Amino acid sequence: MPSKEKILIIGSGPAGYTAAIYAARAGLKPLLISGLEPGGQLTITTDVENFPGFENPIQGPWLMEQMKKQAEMYGTRILIDYVRNVDFSGKVHKVITEKEEFESFSTIIATGAKAKWLNVEGEEQFRGFGVSACATCDGFFFKDKVVAVAGGGNTAAEEALFLSNICKEVVVIHRRDKLRAEKILQNRLFEKKNIKFIWNSSVTKVLGDLKNKRISSLLIENNKSLDTKELEIDGFFVAIGHSPSTSIFKEKLKMDSDGYIITNADSTKTSVDGVFAAGDVTDRVFRQAVTAAGMGCMSALEAESFLTKNKII
Repeated sequence: MPSKEKILIIGSGPAGYTAAIYAARAGLKPLLISGLEPGGQLTITTDVENFPGFENPIQGPWLMEQMKKQAEMYGTRILIDYVRNVDFSGKVHKVITEKEEFESFSTIIATGAKAKWLNVEGEEQFRGFGVSACATCDGFFFKDKVVAVAGGGNTAAEEALFLSNICKEVVVIHRRDKLRAEKILQNRLFEKKNIKFIWNSSVTKVLGDLKNKRISSLLIENNKSLDTKELEIDGFFVAIGHSPSTSIFKEKLKMDSDGYIITNADSTKTSVDGVFAAGDVTDRVFRQAVTAAGMGCMSALEAESFLTKNKII
């Protein structure tokens, strides 16, 4: 007989842990299924300087561990397991993991999103040590230095513009001869004197000192001539988009064309009663730990309201 929960949380990043803290403090005894990568993207982030409440930089994994401990202290049960299927067709939701099956009156989805990577040599080895997918998170570490941005869409344009206000020089590397970003963003890029472009080119390798974990340059290949050259840089930002972790919810919840779960305005409510979405799984704009945590709070409060309205608690 499946275990029946008042509230079940899928995902364990800032959104999932914050939802768990609020739900646990409300006496709902939430069950949180962590997934295979507990803590989400912050577990591969080194210094975090923009999470409120800390005077000095903190480590991403440490912050996630503190959120986990806080959630557990108030009564959250955390299961290290992977959800492989869900059924939201009835009033009681079914959540099937690799190990067992659960039933819940309400569900919070906080499975997050993953940055798309180039998958070239050196990229993974220097991730967090000069290679990043978030200028807002890591741009400050490259103040007055030279950085490169790979990509040609809105994400790359926004990252380059942000970095141009911090860095000495920003080099945008794009595999085509023109950008795909919105015209207004392109105009802003071209107006910036410290932004340069390398067209029809792709990054093929990230070079640096593996012992001291510090990048030094990029190997770049021209897509037409196949000529290669080395570009000396201090930081490298991969900005080719993100992929929300929503494949198991396809055709069960309303999503946009890129797979982000659609929620009501100023809410975490999804297209199904009692199902809520928080964090990067629904946020394609900000993608910050603090905004994810805020949505996690919202989702727990809305889930509590839903359970009260339906006389489940």
